[in-house]
Amino acid sequence: MNKISPDLNLDKLEANTVVNTFKKFEQEHVFKFWEELSKDERQNLLEQALEIDLNQLKKLTDEHLVSTDTKSIDFSEITPADYIKLKSKVSNPAEWAEAKSLGEEAIRNGKVAAFTPAGGQGSRLGFNAPKGMYPVTPVLKNSLFQLFAEKIKAVSKKYDANIPWYIMTSLDNHDDTVEFFMTNDFFGFNEKDVQFFSQYTMPAVDFNGKILMSNKHNIARTPDGHGGSFKALVKSGSVDDMAKRGIDIVSFFQIDNSLVRCIDPYFIGFHIKQQSQLSSKACIKTDPKEKVGLLISKNGNISTIEYSDFPDEMAAKRDADGGLLFSTGSIGIHLFDRQFISKLGEDNEDFQLPFHKAVKKISTIDAEGNPIALDAPNGIKFEMFGFDALDYTSNAMILETLRENEFSPLKNATGKDSPETVLNLQLQLFSSWVKAAGGKIELDENGLPSFSFEIRPSYANNVDEFIAKYDGESIADGVVLQ
Repeated sequence: MNKISPDLNLDKLEANTVVNTFKKFEQEHVFKFWEELSKDERQNLLEQALEIDLNQLKKLTDEHLVSTDTKSIDFSEITPADYIKLKSKVSNPAEWAEAKSLGEEAIRNGKVAAFTPAGGQGSRLGFNAPKGMYPVTPVLKNSLFQLFAEKIKAVSKKYDANIPWYIMTSLDNHDDTVEFFMTNDFFGFNEKDVQFFSQYTMPAVDFNGKILMSNKHNIARTPDGHGGSFKALVKSGSVDDMAKRGIDIVSFFQIDNSLVRCIDPYFIGFHIKQQSQLSSKACIKTDPKEKVGLLISKNGNISTIEYSDFPDEMAAKRDADGGLLFSTGSIGIHLFDRQFISKLGEDNEDFQLPFHKAVKKISTIDAEGNPIALDAPNGIKFEMFGFDALDYTSNAMILETLRENEFSPLKNATGKDSPETVLNLQLQLFSSWVKAAGGKIELDENGLPSFSFEIRPSYANNVDEFIAKYDGESIADGVVLQ
């Protein structure tokens, strides 16, 4: 950080010091309306300005304003990634049994924590609140936050373990998120076992590298990407808290994926068995144009490529069985070694994720301080990608999972990845469990019942638990097994 003064105050000397520093970097326009601002507005602007690392920002603008921000990739070095196939695909299930045992032992011994980046708002859903508050379950309409809390608590109860949950918010939704948890008594968690912290931000700039202002006393700031999670975990003290608790493994999952297994003993066990610093779950792609990152092998190490950077002819290649040769799609479910997070999150130039640029519409003001109506992208935001962490480890692991079991992102108000698809995928999954347990349920050609019912995590967190517990209860409209 470019800290100019350790104590914020509004004396003229300090304000001049800050302005002069911004002048050196040709960013003095940030204070153009200073004389018009109230005392609180000046304080607010100073605090924001002092958080900006101007040297870093200049380096980023110099780099990205003259480049296309695309990596030079030698595709001749790229081969399909090795991965651990589904239990149902292997002839010897002993490896899976061993993994489950290792994972269960780690959970019982308090070695596992949950982590969720939850800084997003539900704006694209027409929902004016944090996305984690969006109601998703078929009957009870429980929120994503409550659903994940119940999944984590169910695992904690099963293994008589204490699994803390770390939640990364944003400047926009931090207070609303914390209030939501308080209002709901932390969904059964001990308050000290749910820890909130905000993601860091980066100033947005125009196409000339000038910092954009969202209004006269606020700098236009945007989250620094999922890759910024590591810095936030370290700087917030969360990693130190994990160390004190004896946590070794952090289970990372996105806020919008209602089907995720928040704490998966099999996944954890394979992570331990392979002494991995970073493990990822993958769905096998059937469509070469599916918009998910591709996990590949480069020079023998696991890496990733954005679908948009992968050549169409390579994406369409088939293996001997007719499946896609490059098929392992990343779905944002990971395990991280705590010490690996520490390295990624520290201020170490030799171990630091790169920033990428994104050209976006960014709310800003004109020379007179009036809001500008935007009809096209007008600026650049800088963000880090979590999957770049793969470039810093040589022992990453990939585990196959079924998308119908564990991947149902909530992104759009209608169509693909919408509340409707999220609801249907839950009903399809619950119905498949009922069928597997020998229950009677009428389904259409898409595997959907004609009614809504719900299986809460407290009843069963997966198909094996459901089969073991289901005792022929009637499945009908509005039924909730809990």
